[in-house]
Amino acid sequence: MKSTFICLLLFIVVYISISYLRARLPLYPCVHYNTPLYYTQSCTPGAFLPATERYNLIHTIDCHVVRKVCEAYKDGLLNKQGIIAINLSGQSIGSKEVLACIKESLETFAVPPNHICFEITETAAMNNMQQAFEFIKSLKEIGCSFALDGFGSGLSSYGYLQNIPVDYVKIDGRFVKDIVNNPIDAAMVSSINEIAHLMGKKTIAEFVENDAIAEKLRGIGVNYVQGQAFGKPEAMDV
Repeated sequence: MKSTFICLLLFIVVYISISYLRARLPLYPCVHYNTPLYYTQSCTPGAFLPATERYNLIHTIDCHVVRKVCEAYKDGLLNKQGIIAINLSGQSIGSKEVLACIKESLETFAVPPNHICFEITETAAMNNMQQAFEFIKSLKEIGCSFALDGFGSGLSSYGYLQNIPVDYVKIDGRFVKDIVNNPIDAAMVSSINEIAHLMGKKTIAEFVENDAIAEKLRGIGVNYVQGQAFGKPEAMDV
């Protein structure tokens, strides 16, 4: 059943740039989950990933993405001056198999670890704090960085944020998309940004779809932005 399922899938690795808000310069191409093509019809990661997690296939996919990204880096298909962010699933956080795959891929394709940032969700980090901490610590020791994706979307608290050794906090897009007209959303983003900075972490706002949103975020002091106003998702040729 599992092997048949894998054989029917083709993958496209998709990336989108993240820009430094003050200078509008790219921080890194952010490599998101590969979008599968199933019987020549595409479906979104949100529709596809729950099934892979249910059948314990997500580790294989995460390792596949890491290897392909490292291979693309070696072949010069990615900007070697920036940082490359790779999403990891919740089930991969703490996995010895995935950890070994990451370290092996970095070494095999001669990718400097300080050019790689792994994105994890706050829910994944909180589900098993000890495993997440050890996983992050092991990769940070060799130079990788980490981003906490979608902060504010789950049952989070600033106490958890203080205990997770991440370098970037990605502010959930639901608070960003209406920030110009919704004072509550603006207050939420400002609060997350201020606390993250006090903890020594940089902030990234998702769902930045126009210049008005970008200007509002600039006034708040958010470090980086991601969204249609700065770059659309593109397929990586791997």
